Amino acid sequence: MASGTLLYAQSGGVTAVINATASAVIQAARARKVPVLAARNGILGALREELIDTRRESIADIRALAHTPGGAFGSCRVKLKSLDDDRARYERLLDVLRAHDVRWFLYNGGNDSADTALKVSRLAAEFDYPLTCVGVPKTVDNDLAVTDCCPGFGSAAKYTAVSVREAALDVAAMADTSTKVFVYEAMGRHAGWLAAAAGLAGEGPDQAPHLILFPERPFDEADFLKRVKATVERVGYCVVVASEGIQDAEGRFIADAGGGKDSFGHTQLGGVASHLAGRVKDMLGFKVHWTLPDYLQRSARHIASRTDLEQAIAVGTAAVEYALAGRNSVMPVIVRTSDAPYRWKIEPAPLSKIANHEKKMPAAFIRRDGHGITAKARAYLQPLIRGEAPPPYGRDGLPDYVTLRNQPVPKRLPDWQD
Repeated sequence: MASGTLLYAQSGGVTAVINATASAVIQAARARKVPVLAARNGILGALREELIDTRRESIADIRALAHTPGGAFGSCRVKLKSLDDDRARYERLLDVLRAHDVRWFLYNGGNDSADTALKVSRLAAEFDYPLTCVGVPKTVDNDLAVTDCCPGFGSAAKYTAVSVREAALDVAAMADTSTKVFVYEAMGRHAGWLAAAAGLAGEGPDQAPHLILFPERPFDEADFLKRVKATVERVGYCVVVASEGIQDAEGRFIADAGGGKDSFGHTQLGGVASHLAGRVKDMLGFKVHWTLPDYLQRSARHIASRTDLEQAIAVGTAAVEYALAGRNSVMPVIVRTSDAPYRWKIEPAPLSKIANHEKKMPAAFIRRDGHGITAKARAYLQPLIRGEAPPPYGRDGLPDYVTLRNQPVPKRLPDWQD
């Protein structure tokens, strides 16, 4: 039995399969007889010494996490600053780790979480505290560097493609006397991966989605309206998929919600679909419907991708293996070895090459006219949404999801005052 405990935490927006990663982490650690604590609400739980004893959970419930969406232990959007600027927080975190004999820290999240794990590893080294930090990938935005794809993205991509295809059939049925334009808003601040996934819903210029708006291309309203009008005249209706992060030529977000910035320092976005719908109605006079799937696209475990689920489990298992082997400041990443047949493997990558880096859509993935995906993008995206992994259903007709007991361990330090 290894000496010490492992601390696992979830960060940022949750996904349909982040709990599958948590399940894999706990099961892999249990197999090595390593106790696992989970921080309640991410790094905040670690700072507050609000730690959950996963040993109190049954193996059946831990396994059931793999088909349960959300974040079983709670997540947060808190970005720690530099070691110098946030010194008190980092030293408090180290005090908590010492108090509970934490020797391995696994932080499950995106870019900012990778950055936090890297900083914690450096602080531990500075104080000569034996701690191995491993970042665990997760994000529906699919914008982590190095890894071929991010757990959580495949399921959100599947939801997006299926939803756009189904909604397009609805619009086509009603277009003669009702809705002519339908606008679907996809998540994606700076990278258009989810919007691109909508392109899997159809092929050819007359199949929906007819127009995709990417953050990687400046938005031109006049050109957009011209294309919508031409599509309606040619096809009878127009389905538009817009990434929430589209910007004009000056770099201003089209959907700036005016709500300032979140705790990660990101501009609060919202309403690009409603904005575009309003402009289409006002300028072209078409009847328009729009939708904002928001949390639905990242929480839809019932339509999860089998590929995504398998990768979420694989990175969790590998993270424990790397941690116990002393592989500090790394992240298990997905390496694609073949498109057809689709094959992949897990390898360690340095956190320094992932933290504060952002992977955007390659130019070769965006159609020359800037409003659709290429064959290369389709070859990349298609395997990620492949396969079904439905949750078990109860007699009430609803998915049988699990709720953990989440019993805390006793605190050993004074309450934290931020």
